[in-house]
Amino acid sequence: MTAMLTEGIFFQIGIIIILATLGGYIARLLKQPLIPSYIVMGIIIGPVLHMITDASVIQTLAEIGISFLLFTVGLELDINKLKDVGSVASIGGLASMVLSFALGYLIAIFLGFSVMVALYIGIIMMFSSTMVVIKILSDKNELDTLHGKISIGMLLMQDVVAILVITILASVNDFAPSILAFTLAQGIGFMILAYFLARYVFPEIFKFAAKNQELLFLLGIAVCFAFAILANLIGFSIAIGSFIAGVALGSLPYNVEISSKTKTLKDFFGVLFFAAIGLELGLTDLHALILPAIIFLLFVLLIKPFLNYIICIIFGYTKRTSYITAISLAQVSEFSLIIVAQGLLLSHVDNKVFSFTVLLALITIASTSYVLKYENFLYRKLHKFLGAFDHLSIATQELHFLEEKKAHHHILIGYNRMGYSILKSLDKLKKDFVIIDYNPNIIKKLIEQKIPCIYGDIGDLELLDHLKLKEAKAIISTTPEVQSNKLLIKKIKEKHGHAVIIVTAMQVEEALELYDEGADYVIVPHLLGGQHASIILEDVAEDFGKLLKHKETHIKELHSRHHYH
Repeated sequence: MTAMLTEGIFFQIGIIIILATLGGYIARLLKQPLIPSYIVMGIIIGPVLHMITDASVIQTLAEIGISFLLFTVGLELDINKLKDVGSVASIGGLASMVLSFALGYLIAIFLGFSVMVALYIGIIMMFSSTMVVIKILSDKNELDTLHGKISIGMLLMQDVVAILVITILASVNDFAPSILAFTLAQGIGFMILAYFLARYVFPEIFKFAAKNQELLFLLGIAVCFAFAILANLIGFSIAIGSFIAGVALGSLPYNVEISSKTKTLKDFFGVLFFAAIGLELGLTDLHALILPAIIFLLFVLLIKPFLNYIICIIFGYTKRTSYITAISLAQVSEFSLIIVAQGLLLSHVDNKVFSFTVLLALITIASTSYVLKYENFLYRKLHKFLGAFDHLSIATQELHFLEEKKAHHHILIGYNRMGYSILKSLDKLKKDFVIIDYNPNIIKKLIEQKIPCIYGDIGDLELLDHLKLKEAKAIISTTPEVQSNKLLIKKIKEKHGHAVIIVTAMQVEEALELYDEGADYVIVPHLLGGQHASIILEDVAEDFGKLLKHKETHIKELHSRHHYH
């Protein structure tokens, strides 16, 4: 029996991975996001072909995938960096949840659902997917951007509320304030324990384990599982336990090594998570819910982002930052699936409502991948409409340092990588310049040094208009985002500017496209890196002692750059 069970599990996982790989390969050939392809393959494997009818094992593995993702996010997350967005994440996040719940509940009542079902639908509307948003932001290297921090802050607030909601619904028939108070006390105690271990226990244990890479990996995973199990024992989700474990280890000097070693596990189980969403879809239960599904899809994809956009604008953030934050949160959460599954067990809702929730999650999660892929295109279309709400701002969160009367004939876009060296050259040549970067921490450090700078990115039309491109002599973009660079070139040409345009591309084909658009020079980092290495080799070929001088210079440069990370 055990052998048959093992073979069954192995077969199920194997089928999902093989077909998910096929779907991912096709998606890449068509230049489409990977996440929708995994979900579609889940639908094909389950509801369509019935290759896997018992998805409980896959769901368990998918939950492990969520845990590994949040564990690695916790490892990479510096909580101190979220202090700057604390007000919008807490107050704004709560406001967003309350409004989403209220509107969702009222719409459900209007559509004829019972009070209990409407309550669950309102709850479904409250939460966005931590798993999906963090994966996409991580893939795009945008976790440290301002919109990335606001999104993560709001998601963390939602996760805390989701835990409380799960606790309340589980005891809805005999709920008492003491139960909620006890749950809060447990959560606070759990976090105090994590802080104590991170401060006084883990440093010595991991210092010894770090001498062996295999032991370091196992110890990191063991801590993740220990926190997840403990969280589950006190009534919280294993995903939250894993996240707190990651945060606890994030302050250690070995966090990068642990994160890099768990990344493969995270990606593997993450595929199972997205496939499991497709597996759970019950096609036979949906015919009676077509109209409500359409209405709530429009709510999640249009109304909910609009609410979040207005909230960010009220807190003083720019159109661009508010827009990306809003569209990032336009999906149904994995917590919503957990809550409705619990409601099904408690007989609060039926299978139709569960399938309805899965359908919403499936479509909105897939759509998030596409919306964020084409965010610049959509922003250009919505730019004028979004500007109608600028007057709602009651504060300003703009980050910049500019001397108004001073000209900035050289515009450097992107400072953290190649931009550092380019700035040194501009400074040495006594050229006036302004730096544009989308990492708020970088901008703050530049402001402290009174270096002319603006927070933003070149996909922001408002920022491009503000830059007075007509007066620029040279624009240098170190961002490798092809569409943004094309937009920049187009804007410069429209302004009849005669500036030298230098942009960046990661692939040779992309570089040729940018030349066709009118770029004066395209930086291809790996080609320049190879050329630089060959120059060093030629220099030290006759005397390898010269390599020591190159090394010393390089180390000084690395230390200098490290100051800005």
